[in-house]
Amino acid sequence: MSNCAEQKGTNYIFRLEALDCANCGAKIEKAVGSLDYVYDASLNFITQVLTVTADDSCDEDIFDRVTDIVHRYEEDVIVVDISSDDVLNTQKPISDQLLKQYIPVAIGLILYILNLIIGAIYHPTLLFTLTIYIIAYILAGYDVILAAAKSLLHAGLFDEHLLMSIASIGAFIIGEYPEAVAVMLIYKVGEFLQSGMTNRARISISDLMKLKPDYANVIRDGQPVRVTPELIAVGEIISIRPGEVIPLDGIVIEGMSTIDSSSLTGESLPTVTGPTDNVISGTLNISGLLKVEVTKTYRDSTVRKIMDLTENASNKKATIEQFITKFARYYTPAVVVLALLTAVVPPLFSVLPFSEWVRRSLSFLVVSCPCALVISVPLAFYCGVGVASKQGILVKGANYLYALTKLEGIIFDKTGTLTGGNFLIDEILPAEGVNMQQLIRYAVNSEVYSVHPIAASIRVDYFQYIDTDSVTDFLQLPGLGVSAMIDGRRIYAGNYMLMEQNCIHCSRLNEADTVVYLAADDKYLGAIILSDTIKRDARDTIIRLRRQGISDIYMMTGDSIAAAELVATLLGGNITVAAELLPDAKLERTERLLKAKQKDRYIAFVGDGVNDAPVISRVDIGIAMGALGSDAAIEAADIVLMTDQPSKLNTVIDIARFTKRIVWQNIILALFVKLLVLVMSVLGLAGMSYAVVADVGVAVVAIFNCMRIWSVTQKRNFKT
Repeated sequence: MSNCAEQKGTNYIFRLEALDCANCGAKIEKAVGSLDYVYDASLNFITQVLTVTADDSCDEDIFDRVTDIVHRYEEDVIVVDISSDDVLNTQKPISDQLLKQYIPVAIGLILYILNLIIGAIYHPTLLFTLTIYIIAYILAGYDVILAAAKSLLHAGLFDEHLLMSIASIGAFIIGEYPEAVAVMLIYKVGEFLQSGMTNRARISISDLMKLKPDYANVIRDGQPVRVTPELIAVGEIISIRPGEVIPLDGIVIEGMSTIDSSSLTGESLPTVTGPTDNVISGTLNISGLLKVEVTKTYRDSTVRKIMDLTENASNKKATIEQFITKFARYYTPAVVVLALLTAVVPPLFSVLPFSEWVRRSLSFLVVSCPCALVISVPLAFYCGVGVASKQGILVKGANYLYALTKLEGIIFDKTGTLTGGNFLIDEILPAEGVNMQQLIRYAVNSEVYSVHPIAASIRVDYFQYIDTDSVTDFLQLPGLGVSAMIDGRRIYAGNYMLMEQNCIHCSRLNEADTVVYLAADDKYLGAIILSDTIKRDARDTIIRLRRQGISDIYMMTGDSIAAAELVATLLGGNITVAAELLPDAKLERTERLLKAKQKDRYIAFVGDGVNDAPVISRVDIGIAMGALGSDAAIEAADIVLMTDQPSKLNTVIDIARFTKRIVWQNIILALFVKLLVLVMSVLGLAGMSYAVVADVGVAVVAIFNCMRIWSVTQKRNFKT
């Protein structure tokens, strides 16, 4: 590594159009990553996007070097620099050009079949038969032979094109003319089917991610002008008619409508939206005309963040993906060595001729390509991430999806996670000599800048008391409450621990509900008692988690012990409760759980993604929920549940487990079939045609199996 490694790198993003060989893609990724000035290279084979982190000074050189490496392995691949463009939804169907490439293969196949028929009926001369076979072979495999020659010169011995060429030419040499041609034809037809299936998978996935609006109607000089969302600035006014997708995040300034957010959340129940309400890009305006003031540019919008996260999730490879990548590097050379030994060693001890053992060894070469594994494993995880996003669940990497299948325990925050966070004021208790109106005024204005659900509920119920001009020196006290200067007095509003810390004497109320204590300077003013209710699906979520085999469930909260235990009881009990915790105490308890967990098992934390950032960043899997439009939550967590439903946690666990099942089915299928054909080849029970079917056929079946993640999950309807 050069001195460039000490500097901060720049991300360069390239699309590798028409890249259909997963094994070649893995070699490209490794070769680019080994460049001196490159810190990291990650190829997402499914999206055909190569992300390269390299030294800034290499800007002019990087494209040419990447192109050279790509063409060393795949000459027909087109390299496009999309570092500054929208890289999403770039998947393309099989083009006419690709179909034209297979016209010679079709002609070769026809010649091969005709030659077999003519040979069976008329018994032509060997010269005639051999000539037709050679023509059919060249038509079918000339591009493979050319690629093999380049591979021999540049890319190393174990390129699949080189191995296929050696196997088929070797068959010609030992007189197996029909099998030599059949091997190349079956390989090319299988390659075509494999390419078609991979493209079909890409199209299916990208269709579910077409959230980006094509245009926006921006009001300029009093008239709506249709422009692309990228050209609209913050503060401009856009008009959104019924049936149009909301192009940018903003605030409604005029109009009433219902909004369908199913494209982002998977939930079809529309919500009523009017003036002062926030709207999110990517959602659908159903019924009314809206005028919206833009609050975020397209690059910073919710829809762009969601698409980026979902599209790039495959770059964070799961443990099993990393293993398969390493396995593929050793598998092919090992099989080639076995092929060589099969050709050389058995003839020394066998009555069978040398040509027979050569024929058997050539079958080894055909089976040596690990494409079925290299394609199917990342494709399965990509499908899993895509299905989750359709359900309103953002999984930031295949590694997190895989980790969900190995959960040992889950920690829940209480307020806003298991409970609704919509507090109702049950009672106001002024201290002796304190005016109730003054108590309410202090409560409302001390909480005026707080983001906590309790503060929001107090503000909503008593909005008429809000006077922001009277508030100065506002302080958010994590785990305790808030403090602010109002009318020259230091007002404290929070839990009993806040009173204790500031030496304010008051009686502790023995309530299972939430209590906000208030004080001015060192004088106790009174308390406000609020009640919260558990979410509609929270109890069912806990029950289903236990059915899913997750027995260690914890609830950590800064609320009182009585309030926390009441919620635990309503949720069905058997939940380990830790209450009255400050953020550092939450982190400390979480550290203990992490140290006590089993090896290779994981702990997840589910919270709002803002107040519990230290814990979310520390656990194995940080999960933020109710985060639609929340930049902080999207940035902080590993998994984001876009709706306010804890049951989405059950959904993503189900998706993760089904995805893992598909992955292992593909691995076992590929290894079993290849091993079976290898054994049959040694015993002389399988020719090279069988080996080709074992190679490309298994790859096609594995891709079909990956697509089951879409169909099965839709039939099971993971929505709750």
